[in-house]
Amino acid sequence: MEKAIRAPPPPVRKSQLALTLLERKVNKEGNPRGCPPTQTRRALETVFTIQTVFLQLLTWPTRSRQTQLSEWHPVVYNNTLCVLLYHEEMMHSKGQSHAGTSTPSEKGIVVAPDELDHEDLGAERPTEEEKKTLRHVGEPLPKAAFLVAIVELCERFTYYGASGIFQNYVQRPLDGSLGRGALGMGHQGATGLTTFFQFWCYVTPIFGAIIADQYLGKYNTILIFCGVYMVGLLILTCTSIPAALQHGSGLGGFVVAIIVIGLGTGGIKSNVAPLIADQYKRRQMAIGQDPKTGERVIIDPAITIQRIYMVFYFCINVGSLSLLPTPYMERDIGFWSAYLLCLCVFLVGTLTLVLGRKVYVVRPPQGSVITDAFKVIWMMIKNRNMNAAKPSFHAAAGKTSVLHWDDHFVEEVKRSLVACKVFCFYPIYWVVYGNFSNNFVTQAGQMMGHGIPNDLMQNFDAISIIVFLPVLDQLVYPLLRKARIPFPPINRIVLGFWVGSLAMVYAAVIQAKIYQTGPCFEHPLCDAAKDANGVIQGNNIHIASQTGAYMLIGISEIFASVTGLEYAYTKAPPNMKSFVQSMFLLTNAFGSAISEGLNPVLYDPAIEWMFVGLAVASFISGGLIWILFRHLNETEDQMNALDKDYDEDETLRRGSVIADRTVGLHGGEHDGGHVAEKV
Repeated sequence: MEKAIRAPPPPVRKSQLALTLLERKVNKEGNPRGCPPTQTRRALETVFTIQTVFLQLLTWPTRSRQTQLSEWHPVVYNNTLCVLLYHEEMMHSKGQSHAGTSTPSEKGIVVAPDELDHEDLGAERPTEEEKKTLRHVGEPLPKAAFLVAIVELCERFTYYGASGIFQNYVQRPLDGSLGRGALGMGHQGATGLTTFFQFWCYVTPIFGAIIADQYLGKYNTILIFCGVYMVGLLILTCTSIPAALQHGSGLGGFVVAIIVIGLGTGGIKSNVAPLIADQYKRRQMAIGQDPKTGERVIIDPAITIQRIYMVFYFCINVGSLSLLPTPYMERDIGFWSAYLLCLCVFLVGTLTLVLGRKVYVVRPPQGSVITDAFKVIWMMIKNRNMNAAKPSFHAAAGKTSVLHWDDHFVEEVKRSLVACKVFCFYPIYWVVYGNFSNNFVTQAGQMMGHGIPNDLMQNFDAISIIVFLPVLDQLVYPLLRKARIPFPPINRIVLGFWVGSLAMVYAAVIQAKIYQTGPCFEHPLCDAAKDANGVIQGNNIHIASQTGAYMLIGISEIFASVTGLEYAYTKAPPNMKSFVQSMFLLTNAFGSAISEGLNPVLYDPAIEWMFVGLAVASFISGGLIWILFRHLNETEDQMNALDKDYDEDETLRRGSVIADRTVGLHGGEHDGGHVAEKV
């Protein structure tokens, strides 16, 4: 499909009479809202006789003028849009192209141009044969997605910068005999409190999701919980000042702070992940073409969403590099300085969120959608039939019950349940992952630091992701697609579990090496390891040898964690993205609960065998996911195709504050906050 260059149409006179005539002729079909193909064809035969009006509408350059027309004459606008979309479809099928601005996908890939508006996603849909034979590509990421990513970067900077030094803050005493510390609760006490913090942070997303999906929407919910988060950071900073610690405020202030911070981060985390993918509007595959080679390709929204979450995770780990400055600030100044830095960066993220409020694409809350989803699930369980909640099922059975949803909503709930079944195995992975912020830190403290703070090593997790994630996104995945080698979500999740298992094997080997070296052997940090200053040092094994464990954890995250975020988004109903995301995050809380149960074995030398056991558990879990769910790879495209492109979705609007900015056309009738099923 070559790009045609067409001269601009001759100037035409706008006329109320001409618009009225257009309305009268289009309305012969008696369908001012919907436009099925047969009606559109007949409308075209009539409307194209009014060539001047058609060209005038076709070349209107700005959205605001179309909005004026929609408000002035909505029937004319809606019917004319149907005509334009059908005309574009006809011309594309003949291999022709319209003048206008092409919509690019990956480098050099174009799709059918948007004749009417940049938010019109109409394009030729691929056949089943084309889906199997043509190369799949993604599109460039929307600018608004990067703005959301900056907000997440600042939040993660704060979260990891503060929580990454919690282990030393709680474990070591204030007198400095074991290095900088505050509460002096020992290894088990520190791991217990930090594990509770992780658990709490991944339970609270449920509350944030319910508030967002049913009451306030994602943007407003994130903004409110940012305020909660800042209150917790302020408490943490104030109670970590040396004077406050000396007067006994440390423990009480820390407990209150982690509860408030956990509530804040949970409300943000369940909503920011779906909000970033909401900025991308295509949900249906479309045919595109590479102008350099002439190759026909498929614009696959699943690939773009995968890339969005890879960029999202990249920004998360750039933010987690806060663990570069905070350990040194902890050691050289005090814990309060590190917490103050986190508070300042979080203020920057909140300011970015506020300033970008008119840019985001947001989905307004849909009332009782979560309640309705649970009603649907209950009806499925009660009748032992996955279709029992469908209105069509009730009609076929002669039931007269009134349901506030349609068959499509039931299908979306079924798809969500598929994702939740896969998530059942994730707690094991999160137990493995959680070691990098507690037990690995303690392990590093048992090794010779050579001036490197033991909690600085956590940065190698983020560095490995920052290095390898672009390699996968820009090199490995495109090469696999070009070679027609599929690498679907279930396969990526399994690989993530197995790489996590290798990380635990590596950690077990390092722990064994620690026990084989002096001066304390199986009882690290004994009195024999004191240096000239009276500070106890670790055994004679270099702290850098731990790097491999962190890097393997980071690589496993690219496959398991990133794909989990993507899977939670693509399998959730449009109005339940935050809630299903919170279900995925809840698996992390279950992982923290399991870690809490392992607390009694966190002593030397038993911890070595805990690493071995986690390696075996992670490997087996990955195998079970492959055995039980690999068949879902075959229906991946079908499940993703349930969502509509944003220009066909009735529940979206543009902008989080200005309510009159709509995305596309709002066709269909609503009943109780849900779109009535179209028959």
